[in-house]
Amino acid sequence: MLKQRIITALILLPIALGGFFLLDGAAFSLFIGLVVSLGAWEWARLAGYNEQPARVGYAAVVAVLMLVLAWLPQLAGAVLVLALLWWALATVMVLTYPDSASSWGGRWRRLLIGLLILLPAWQGLVLLKQWPLSNWLIVAVMVLVWAADIGAYFSGKAFGKRKLAPRVSPGKSWEGFFGGMALCLVITVAVAIYRDWTVRELLLALPCAAIVVALSVIGDLTESMFKRQSGLKDSSNLLPGHGGVLDRIDSLTAAIPVFTALLWAAGWGTP
Repeated sequence: MLKQRIITALILLPIALGGFFLLDGAAFSLFIGLVVSLGAWEWARLAGYNEQPARVGYAAVVAVLMLVLAWLPQLAGAVLVLALLWWALATVMVLTYPDSASSWGGRWRRLLIGLLILLPAWQGLVLLKQWPLSNWLIVAVMVLVWAADIGAYFSGKAFGKRKLAPRVSPGKSWEGFFGGMALCLVITVAVAIYRDWTVRELLLALPCAAIVVALSVIGDLTESMFKRQSGLKDSSNLLPGHGGVLDRIDSLTAAIPVFTALLWAAGWGTP
């Protein structure tokens, strides 16, 4: 298993880095669209559709909707607002699971939820790529998510006692959550010092980073909740040793649109 994970990572890493940081414009949108479409194919399975025609059909619908968003960029703000509303609702659903399953257990409801998860993630990355410091913004949100995972792993292993969401993901603890959060806030302070931010900028960045990190955990737990409800361990076997695409990007599907929305609210993407 470890050998598989390493080989898969060595193959995917240059592809991912090249796609994220070397492509621009339509090529970047198509690259991200391909990843999201694969995620949609996997999500259809989590929604209860095991037949390939249905899963491919759902991926095609998501791809068409991404094209519509590309043709109508004025919808970007509405997509991000929907994402914020969805992730607030998802937080409640995760915290109240399994009771919450009665409100979203139907297959069509789960398909609609997939749109609220996947489309804003694509839209957020497309916007970040168009803004000043585009690649650095993408790096920033990824570092927050990765640091949260790393900090949570080590602090959870060392101190974890209180379960964060035992009915969704028994391995996660509150100690791990706060350890990951602390590491991200330390990194934010380090960046502020390096970039010579004002105190006001730092005081604004810290709660924003905390929100992004907290919602990235909800993104992870949300996919875990749907997998548990569907009786699945992984979203697919597309990535040997790593599970599926959704298993790799679940935290980012929440973190990216929230990060983008907060930057936009701060005036980053406006002339």
